Amino acid sequence: MSATKGAGEPRTLAIANQKGGVGKTTTAINLGTALASIGVRVLVVDLDSQGNASTGLGIPLDGRARTSFDVLTGTASLMQAVLPTAVPGLFVVPANADLVGIDTTLTDQTRAFRLRDAFNALAAHQRNLPADQGFEYVLIDCPPSLNLLTLNALTAANAVLVPVQCEFFALEGISQLKESIDQIRATLNPGLEIQGVVLTMHDARTSLSREVADEVRAFFGPKVYETIIPRNTRVAEAPSHGKPILLYDFDCPGSQAYIRLATEIIERERQRKAA
Repeated sequence: MSATKGAGEPRTLAIANQKGGVGKTTTAINLGTALASIGVRVLVVDLDSQGNASTGLGIPLDGRARTSFDVLTGTASLMQAVLPTAVPGLFVVPANADLVGIDTTLTDQTRAFRLRDAFNALAAHQRNLPADQGFEYVLIDCPPSLNLLTLNALTAANAVLVPVQCEFFALEGISQLKESIDQIRATLNPGLEIQGVVLTMHDARTSLSREVADEVRAFFGPKVYETIIPRNTRVAEAPSHGKPILLYDFDCPGSQAYIRLATEIIERERQRKAA
């Protein structure tokens, strides 16, 4: 890509599932790291009031001077809130507990479009940058509910990436999420699509994991990625050290799975562009 062409618009993926504990934040952190490790510039936007993605990327609470709350309320632009991480090419807009009050803070008719407007401003900014200085992907780590924050993410995103845990009740709520995506496509974001579904916390030793994987593939068909994220102790340990799994233990099965997932996503994006 020519440095004089401009960076253009990033491809924005909302990582969403209204169930908690399915691996949304883990996927945002480690998919972002895996994409950056193969030379892609990535921005992770933390939209969860717990701020776990920020913590997992090594950003301490006292280092979050500007957050996604400031972006949504219009007191900071995305670029003003961006922080570098320890991973070259990976950046984050952090979050903190301020997001708990976002529903009462934003009361006007534009409240569902705040993140989309911020991304439009980012895209305009990037058009004036050399191609190798803009973000190619933005990953939005959504909270575990279909609230105003998730609505902002789905209204702003090009596509949704859905993590599904390979445990009992895995499909609980998935149909409601799909209905919400359909409603947002019909009313707020006609271009929204499901980029893919990733099976997480898979234990190949149990019949339950295999049965859940089969159910999810039957429900979503080819939208389900071939890559499966295994249940891996090292993946669970990494956030407590403020590191993505690729920095904490590059050779473990979880790291290698996220690298394969990043490669698969990029290949899907190439196919989408070609089509």
